Amino acid sequence: MPEMPELHAHAERLEDGFVGRVLTRFHPFNFTALKTAVPSPDDAYGHPLRSVGRRGKYLLLRFEPVTFVVHLMQGGRLLADARLAKKPRGAQARFLFEPVKASDGGVDGSALLLTEHGTERRAGVWCVSAGDEESSTPLEGLGPEAAGISAEALAQRFADERSQRVHGFLRDQRMVAGIGRRLANEVCWEARTSPFATTRALGAEGARAIAAAIEVRVESSLAEERARGEMSSSKDRTSAVHGRAGEPCPRAEGDDDHDVVRAVEYSGYTVSYCPTCQTGGKVLADNTTSRFLK
Repeated sequence: MPEMPELHAHAERLEDGFVGRVLTRFHPFNFTALKTAVPSPDDAYGHPLRSVGRRGKYLLLRFEPVTFVVHLMQGGRLLADARLAKKPRGAQARFLFEPVKASDGGVDGSALLLTEHGTERRAGVWCVSAGDEESSTPLEGLGPEAAGISAEALAQRFADERSQRVHGFLRDQRMVAGIGRRLANEVCWEARTSPFATTRALGAEGARAIAAAIEVRVESSLAEERARGEMSSSKDRTSAVHGRAGEPCPRAEGDDDHDVVRAVEYSGYTVSYCPTCQTGGKVLADNTTSRFLK
């Protein structure tokens, strides 16, 4: 699933290409694509796109009366659509804009097409009143943005919330917004922290390490994503430990005693870590009923 860096860079690309374009129609291709009934997408017709932003893992297409909140889920994409095919593959919804004259004198009638490949079909669009985004589904209840969160603010959340493993805390959008499975693995590695260390045990000192690691990993991922012409796929994203089980830890530098990257597999995600860097050399058993390192 795209995380904050991928979505942030993609929002910037969409803003460059579509801000100022006047919406003429929003067309859902199936009944699950539009998640809300009020306000109506029609309220935005005839209005120019004011901005494209991001909140957590959601894209925000802002028109004066209505904001479209778009979640891409695992396999979704929101991309320029010049072909306007009647039944595009994997199509969930289409935003149609007024044609504008291109620099060569032709007419650009491109649209934005929301697609999702796979069988789940969970990508979707919510319409919310402009200015009410934070108090409306699905953004209501999101935690502060992970990008830019201070060590003090993170320590406060560690202290305020029930203790949980830091890897789960980072992926919980109610705690901090924007981090998913890959970044959670990368942040824990950057901070040299066990993914199964508890937030209560980490305390203020651990919060400082995690906050600094978030800044490093988000900035590097965002810079890499901005250099691309379109949103990357998960296999193309540079990672130190995520998806690299069995490979040398980047910190090994030829040290034969430095362990390789290890993984703990769950049904929906994988926790990747380096025992040498993060767990004092202990290898965590690869099953959900093990006694994990605290």
